Amino acid sequence: MTFDYVSAGFYTFDCLGWPFSEVPEGGGTNLLNEIAMAVSGAAGTGAIVGAKLGLKTAAVGGLGQDMMGDWVRHRLGSFGIDQTDLVDCPGVPTSSTIVLTRQDGSRPALHVKGATGAYVVDESRFDAVTDTKVFHLGGVGLMDAMDGERNAALMAHAKKRGAITTVDVFAGSSDDLPDVKAVLPHTDYFIPSIEEAEALSGLKDKAQMAQFFLDLGAQACVFTLGEHGAYYHHRDGTILEVPAFGIDVKCTCGCGDAFNAGFAVGLLKGMSLEDTMRFAQGCSALNATGLGSQAGVVDYDQVLRFTQTQPVLRPAA
Repeated sequence: MTFDYVSAGFYTFDCLGWPFSEVPEGGGTNLLNEIAMAVSGAAGTGAIVGAKLGLKTAAVGGLGQDMMGDWVRHRLGSFGIDQTDLVDCPGVPTSSTIVLTRQDGSRPALHVKGATGAYVVDESRFDAVTDTKVFHLGGVGLMDAMDGERNAALMAHAKKRGAITTVDVFAGSSDDLPDVKAVLPHTDYFIPSIEEAEALSGLKDKAQMAQFFLDLGAQACVFTLGEHGAYYHHRDGTILEVPAFGIDVKCTCGCGDAFNAGFAVGLLKGMSLEDTMRFAQGCSALNATGLGSQAGVVDYDQVLRFTQTQPVLRPAA
């Protein structure tokens, strides 16, 4: 395989400010302590975290021909990420977000969908973009031109080539379910947030939600639960829940996406299921300690040491 990790889908330029409390009236100004830029998105964060953790990584998606797109390319390039199939989309802007991060880590955002909804992976490139050990599709529900039959065909091709397939979504309601249903029969690990899983399924119980997606074709579900950790449910009946780590949260942007990359690393390193979940959870936790996606993740050794030494938050009785 040419790559360890291919991260396809949602790439965005983020500009973040911290700490945000309120919008000033009229033309007023509120002072912030910090402003940062980041490559984010369900594919962008995963690509950079994967590269930081030592994976040979490729980016697949779309960018606008603008300053934001130029910066995203520069940032990805600084981590040695292959950009052959990160295409320019004429006439549309780079997907971009203004993120206003509150003191508690929550982050209201203003977003332009842009190139994420416009890019297409041509079938002639299917072999090249699936020449990988793990193929991650991030942002199902936002990829207007790819969602549905095209993403299903790409995922089926990845499975045929022998890749492990993982999927994350950007889902706000059951209206996004058809796009998710299209790819689940070709998905080894479906990794949404618990909020996205609830929105898609209309259910609240974790086991019932997992069974809902397993019935649609996924081999396993992994739900990220924020401060409550993560939940794993395989169609063979294996269920595992791991707690979150105790940290001082700065910004939650990209935590689930960092989890995705950490999960891939655990699989590729041959870790046990529990250690894979803990390593992924460590990536998510460290991500939340900095401003902007990936800011708190340094490298593999840092994450491993963190998971071995950092206290966890015990779930409520």
